[in-house]
Amino acid sequence: MNVFERYAPFIQDFVYRSGWKTLRSVQNAAGEAIFGSQDNVLLTASTASGKTEAAFFPILTLLDEDPPASVGVLYIAPLKALINDQFGRLTELCEEAGIPVTRWHGDVPQTQKRKLLRKPSGVLQITPESLESLLINKHMEIPSLFGDLRFIVIDEIHSLLRGDRGMQTFCLIERLCRTAGCSPRRIGLSATIGNPEAAGRFLAAGSSRGTVIPRFDGGREVWRLSMEHFFNTAPQADEGKRAVPETPVLEHPTDTAPKAADPGVGYIFEHTRGKKCLVFTNSREECEAVCQNLRQYCEANHEPDRFLIHHGNLSASYRESAEEEMKDDDSLLSVCATATLELGIDIGRLERAFQIDAPFTVSGFLQRMGRTGRRGDPSEMWFVMREDHPEPRAMLPDMIPWYLIQGIALVQLYLEERFVEPPKTDRLPYSLLYHQTMSTLASCGEMTPAELASRVLTLSCFRQISQEDYRVLLRHLLELDHISRTENGGLIVGLTGERIVNNYKFYAVFQENVEYAVRAGSEELGTIVKPPPVGDKIAIAGRVWVVEEVDHKRREVYCTLVKGNIPAYFGDVAGDIHTRILERMYRVLQEQKIYPYLMRHAVCRLEEARETFRKSGMEHRPLVHLGGNMWALFPWLGSYSFLALERFLKLRCARRLGLKGMNPSRPYYLQFTMKAGEEDFYRIAAEEAAKEFDPLELVYPKEVPVFEKYDEYVPEELVRKGFSRGVLDVDGMKQRVIGWANSARPFRDF
Repeated sequence: MNVFERYAPFIQDFVYRSGWKTLRSVQNAAGEAIFGSQDNVLLTASTASGKTEAAFFPILTLLDEDPPASVGVLYIAPLKALINDQFGRLTELCEEAGIPVTRWHGDVPQTQKRKLLRKPSGVLQITPESLESLLINKHMEIPSLFGDLRFIVIDEIHSLLRGDRGMQTFCLIERLCRTAGCSPRRIGLSATIGNPEAAGRFLAAGSSRGTVIPRFDGGREVWRLSMEHFFNTAPQADEGKRAVPETPVLEHPTDTAPKAADPGVGYIFEHTRGKKCLVFTNSREECEAVCQNLRQYCEANHEPDRFLIHHGNLSASYRESAEEEMKDDDSLLSVCATATLELGIDIGRLERAFQIDAPFTVSGFLQRMGRTGRRGDPSEMWFVMREDHPEPRAMLPDMIPWYLIQGIALVQLYLEERFVEPPKTDRLPYSLLYHQTMSTLASCGEMTPAELASRVLTLSCFRQISQEDYRVLLRHLLELDHISRTENGGLIVGLTGERIVNNYKFYAVFQENVEYAVRAGSEELGTIVKPPPVGDKIAIAGRVWVVEEVDHKRREVYCTLVKGNIPAYFGDVAGDIHTRILERMYRVLQEQKIYPYLMRHAVCRLEEARETFRKSGMEHRPLVHLGGNMWALFPWLGSYSFLALERFLKLRCARRLGLKGMNPSRPYYLQFTMKAGEEDFYRIAAEEAAKEFDPLELVYPKEVPVFEKYDEYVPEELVRKGFSRGVLDVDGMKQRVIGWANSARPFRDF
């Protein structure tokens, strides 16, 4: 098929105006899949490869040839900023054909939404939360809005494959299609899909269609990658060492960074000068601290402030200012950011990205590096790994630079195997079940328990939940008055439930803290949790402020700008690290190769860590004796297998082993005292792991492990069941423990 000739004339004109000589391989492949089948399509290609145009060129061609009687394309994106970014591109593309493009999220004026409701047509861009609101508040409008819907495009689909928000999105898609009586094709877009077949099944669930995954030559990936290590105080790892393997050469010598309290931040300061860069951190607290420090470097060096900040707790004005600055190709400012700038917003000609410490996932690493390399340049990322010097009497686990080893493992897993975290489909999402039950009742009104179950339990993501579990949930919600029974025996939202459903925060299924708006005069800075007393200082927007007034009733904090340097707190939690990453970390310590992207400090610190690894015996056994009754266990398991192991040892093995005082550093190691010896540990742990036991036995007595947003409204027995069988990776843990007893060298197959 000649895909270009198949395009509508206005698409061909757009291609000519854009100065493209030929179509890219992803555009040819997408055209053949969309024009040549009636299946769903999963389109995976590198960042800035033209995926959006690849999907929309054939979609808009088909809409132009046969205009739908309603909205023809529903475009779902995880971020408002991504919708805003794509809005301009799609509007320009659709303008000549007269296909309207409408945004629908919290920042869009009501006039634009009313216009679409009066005359549904074209492309509708929306977030999952706004789609939830639409289904609840405009339920009667759904058939006219989407009765002839042809396509649902899900952008950055990888961000929706491993949590409740993704399952919510696909619940909403199924509910919308049932209500509107339509059967659109689904088009998933992503740059980072590790298991395309599994992702394709996830995309197709409940659609009665298969998924086509086009294969094409995406061209050779070219990266500029470096990784350096810094101790937070002198000396650095290479000091006094002469023989160091050759390392990459940067455009400035590494010792030109200002000598200061944080040499890692000084290094970033020096290598962002005269460039437009992103500086990624793993938490909003770290983002604030780094931005504060970089601005202090500017002041100390008598330079203008050249750093902006971007994270989820900042006001829209701060975030949008940073986004606009990034789009300016002439700008030489850099932005400190969290995952909020990880997804596919076009931020222009970005010269390089920095990553402080290791991200949690291979996917996150690829997305962040993919922010660079647009406009034809190679992607470029500089890792900056930091740690304190171990104390003089530090125990073995503190001698390993975990972030450095994790960063190397992330990079090597992708380079060697193209590994990216797969979809997580084995959970029991009771929190989401509550949410979709309340949403369905709020949108549809009264229905019998059987009708409600037929609408909710038949959604694809609830296929593992039994009717008995659902009866338990409904009885509990009746007791809480979240739902109530009518005289006719039907179910409706109860008075208590209305207060939850009618709050705009109900539309989101991800956890939110109780937040206070922070203001300085008329300027809104953002939000914080747990505001301090009047007179204390807070850190937000990359600066320090003193609290003048706290209004708890209105949840507002008033402050003024001061000088200083203090930590921020926004209620962040650690991420989910996959077992494959921990296993590759073991191999990083075991093998002898020097990775070409490591800089001098990092090479020397890695050699120190490998020597510690060899001398300690960690290479040959997971359990290492630290002296006396103290032991350290290095299981090389991901977050949820590690959590299962921790509970397994405490609840099923502790008495037989004489094990006490467990001190976990998740997911790297467990430290504890134990009366038993090493061989007894392996034998007893394997015996207990080989026994058949209910995963519920790994939940502490009277514990209700609230893990998701709406777990507090779910019966305790279901919360415990969902955590033990859907969160804890008991099977992965058992396999590892039994393997220790069956092999003298339990890690030889990693």
